[in-house]
This record gives sequence, structure tokens and C-alpha cells, in this order.
Amino acid sequence: MAATDNDKSVDPAAVRRHRVLFRAIEKRRHPRLRRTDITVTDEAAVKRATKAAALGNAMEWYDFGIYSYLAATIGKVFFPSGNDTAQLLSSFATFAVAFLVRPLGGMVFGPLGDKVGRKRILSITMIMMAVGTFAIGLIPPHASIGFWAPVLLIFFRMVQGFSTGGEYGGASTFIAEYAPDKRRGFFGSFLEVGTLAGYVAASGLVVVLTSVFSESQMVDWGWRIPFLVAAPLGFIGLYLRLKLDETPAFQKLEDAQAGHAKAGEAAGAVEPSAVADLREIFTRHWRSLLLCLALVAAYNINDYMVLSYMPTYLSDELGYGTNHGLLILLLVMVLQMCVINRVGRLSDRFGRRPVLMAGMLGFLFLSVPSFLLIRQGNVVLITLGLLLLGLSLVTMLGTMSSALPAMFPTQVRYGSLSVSYNVATSLFGGTTPLVITALISVFGTNLMPAYYAMAAAVIGVVAVLCMKETANAPLEGSPPSVETREEAAELVQAQTPDPRF
Repeated sequence: MAATDNDKSVDPAAVRRHRVLFRAIEKRRHPRLRRTDITVTDEAAVKRATKAAALGNAMEWYDFGIYSYLAATIGKVFFPSGNDTAQLLSSFATFAVAFLVRPLGGMVFGPLGDKVGRKRILSITMIMMAVGTFAIGLIPPHASIGFWAPVLLIFFRMVQGFSTGGEYGGASTFIAEYAPDKRRGFFGSFLEVGTLAGYVAASGLVVVLTSVFSESQMVDWGWRIPFLVAAPLGFIGLYLRLKLDETPAFQKLEDAQAGHAKAGEAAGAVEPSAVADLREIFTRHWRSLLLCLALVAAYNINDYMVLSYMPTYLSDELGYGTNHGLLILLLVMVLQMCVINRVGRLSDRFGRRPVLMAGMLGFLFLSVPSFLLIRQGNVVLITLGLLLLGLSLVTMLGTMSSALPAMFPTQVRYGSLSVSYNVATSLFGGTTPLVITALISVFGTNLMPAYYAMAAAVIGVVAVLCMKETANAPLEGSPPSVETREEAAELVQAQTPDPRF
């Protein structure tokens, strides 16, 4: 910004008199790219990084999906018997507790990821998530240990939430920094394939268990099975992540910092680290933080409404069979998985903003019609209503993971994204089931989810209008990333103007 202000204050007459001097200043301010500056990606490495990040994301959303799909059962196990609505609200309140500590996890793991590397922190978050989920499956019920049952449940939910605070920001940063600039949307969309795969695995397993076991068996011990499955999934994800190298962008940043440190020592003083701490993130990048927060709030309200809350809405508010609702949602999510990579390609071709805007406008104009269809209770109409919501959501799912990391420079990307994403998710995403359940109880209309989604979409529309287009451009603070050496040579050649005769 300072450079821009200086450029505006320069006297044009002075520029004309001292062309050579000002040309030298401009070259120093914006040095030409060399071939060695440009990252030529290894497609096999990009695919390995994408798989490892996506599996971790699948693990995260499997854990949260299991909890939301078994909310009614968990309420009966861990909270004193009484009013069904009170038990459900208590269960969803515990669901929301994990989101209250997510910003703390983001503030701890995010800056650490910018200092010690993305790979190490993502390995730690994977271990913590698996341990937290597995431990929930071992907690005795309220009938056995009384007060300590909900206390332990809340504690391990907080472990889950704290670890998740460093997961999405790191995983999306990891893929974005590995992927070539022109295909960042496509590879980034696989992160959300992981999200949907986690939800599909969670809902599919719940459907199988509730079909095989009676309600009393599910309350007694059947609910534990999905939580205990988290341990082997966690070890698989950890193995894949430990086999990866650090991202090319972070490696270049480390090399540059090492060079600056040596130069400072040679001069008798050590230069400040380029890796930002939380104070720098909040003071220098607050505009991007606010914009990211608004985008994530609009996205996550609708995401959690459709993928987490909807089965409970169908069963508790509309009296529809739990398994039937889950099966319909399962079908919608599988269809989303089939098209999400195409959405990523569309964002590479037409830009992030048009695709995101399509999703926001979809929720703004289709939420009420969708819920009116869902309320009819007919299988075909419920499926159609969920498909309308699912198609609007998939445009966000396929685009956010490439749009959000590009909003911040490399040296603060993990930290800034982790902080803004988790604050928005905690305030708006994780509280969505609780808020909607309470709003329906207060206002007495089961159209409240539609109105809540529309309000979120209005915020999203404004945020998309304010964001900068980043498709097909290098990440801020990083050199261009291309797929072939020929493409790199073309970029270098393009800096040399054609001779004039």
C-alpha cells in the first residue's frame, strides 16, 4: 500500500527527466521472474498431497457427522431422562461446545503452521481428532457415572474442536500451495470431496446400525461403534500425511527467510522474522480476515443446515422416519460428490466469484421453495427440495477451498485462514442446529431454517461482491506455479517485450 501511495505522489515531470533512475527503482521494487523462481509442480506429488489433506478432512467431518446424526440417541445416553426437546437441545449444545474452542485451536495451530510447517501441524491435528473421537466411544453413560458422563463428553468434544481449529486452514493451504495456479480450483475441490465422504460414511454407518439394532440396543451400546471406528481411520490419515514433503511455497519461504537471516547476521543485526504472529495477522490483514469471516459464515450456516441438521429436522420437526431422511440425504451427498470436481473446474475457467455468487443466490431464492417441498412429506418432493439445496451448496463446496487460501499471503496464510475460518464456524456454523431448533420452538414455524439460510445468503452475496478474483493467478506472496517447464519458460519469455523497429 505504501508503494502505491508513493507512486501516486511522484511528479511525472521528474519521471521524464530521470527515466533511467526510476526504471531502476521499478525493477528493484518488482524484480523480473527467473526460471528458478517459478514452481513446476509434480502431478504425482500434488495428487498425494490432495489425497492426504482430503482424508484428514473426511475424518473431521465423519466425526462431526456421526455426532449430529446420533444427536437424539446421545441426548438419551448422556443427559437425564425428561423432555425429548430438552435432551435434544442439550445434545446440540454439547455439539456447539466443540466449536467454541475451535478459534483457540486456530490461534495456536495456525501461526505454528506458518512457523514450523504445514505438514507437522496437520499430523498433530489428525492424532488429536482421532483420540478425541475414539474416547467419546468409551465414556460410560449418565446412568452409570451420573454428572461425569456429560462432563467427559464435553471435554473430549473440546479436544475434537481444538484439533479441528488447525485442520481446515492447514488442509486447504496445503492443497492450494501444492496445486498449479490454473488448476487450484479443481484440486481444491477434492478437499470438499473429503467433507462429503466423511458425511456419507457417517450417515451410511448410522443407517446400517439403526436398521440392524433396535432403539434400546442403540442407546445401550450400538451408538459407540461409529466413534470407535475413528482410531483406524486416524492412523491411516496420519501415515499418509507423514509421507508427504512440505509444500513448495513454504519451502521457498523458508529459504528466503534463511537468506535474510544470514544477511542480517552479516550486517550485525538480525532482521525481524517474516512469519507473522497473531498481532500482525489482526493488525495488517484485518480486512481480509473480515471478508473471509463473512464468506465462511454464509457458507457454513447453509452447510451445517443441509448436511448436519437436516436429518434431525426431518425426524423431530416433521415426524419423518430417521432412516428415510438419512437415505435421502445420503443420495443427495453422493450426487454432490459426482459433480463437485466439475464445479472446481468451472471456478478455474470462469472465476471463483461467479460460481460462489450462484450458490449464494441459490440459497437466497430457493430456500423457501425447497422447504415447502420438504414439508409435504412425500419422498419425491423431499428429495427434490434437498436436491435444490444440495446444488446450491455444492457450488460453495467446490470453490471455497481454493478461494479462501488465496486471500492471504504465504507467510500468514495458515494462521490467518485458521483464525477467520474457525471464528466464523464457531459463531455461525456449529451453532446452526441449536439456533434453528430454538427458533422453531420460539416462533412455532418449521420454515425457520429457510429464513435463516436466506439471511446468511444475503451476507454471502455482499461478501462475494467485495472479494477479489484470484482464479488462475499466483498465490499472494508466492511465485507462479505451473504444470510444465514449457509453461514456465513462456512466463519468463513474456516479461521480455518485443523489440521495436
